[in-house]
Amino acid sequence: MANSSEQIHPPAKKKTLWAWALGTFFGAGFLQPGPGTYGSVAALLLWYGAAHVFAPSRLALAIGTTIAAIVVTLIGIRASTIVARESGREDPGHVVIDEVAGQLVALIAISPDWRHAVISLLLFRLFDILKPPPVRQLERLPEGTGIMMDDIAAGLLALLCAQLIRLFV
Repeated sequence: MANSSEQIHPPAKKKTLWAWALGTFFGAGFLQPGPGTYGSVAALLLWYGAAHVFAPSRLALAIGTTIAAIVVTLIGIRASTIVARESGREDPGHVVIDEVAGQLVALIAISPDWRHAVISLLLFRLFDILKPPPVRQLERLPEGTGIMMDDIAAGLLALLCAQLIRLFV
């Protein structure tokens, strides 16, 4: 996939508001440095808040987080495709809906406490930045699918590692 700063065609003059709002996760993608980290932290804070406001059982929290991750992914594929096209870039750095979805995946079976949440965040960011196989290969999928799926894979790796850590620590 091309570098996120590399122009693939001229930016559109008109922006699709809903796609930009969701694709940048309500502006978190414009925060610097590290917009992806801001997207991940936003997802974690929303998850943590929901876990404590609604106080669901662990199973209900896992099911709700899974549903949220699926919905964000499906909407994110369309939104990130639109924002990428309108930005004139293959994978614009300000699109962070992919980090939101990936972070939600990483939180699916996590205990709703700060210690586990931070471990999940750190593991997800590590795998999202390093992109070990097969994460990097998923970037090659077309448009929004490639933008989203590498983060989903990073989230799955983070979830797996967090569960292994929980078993042994």
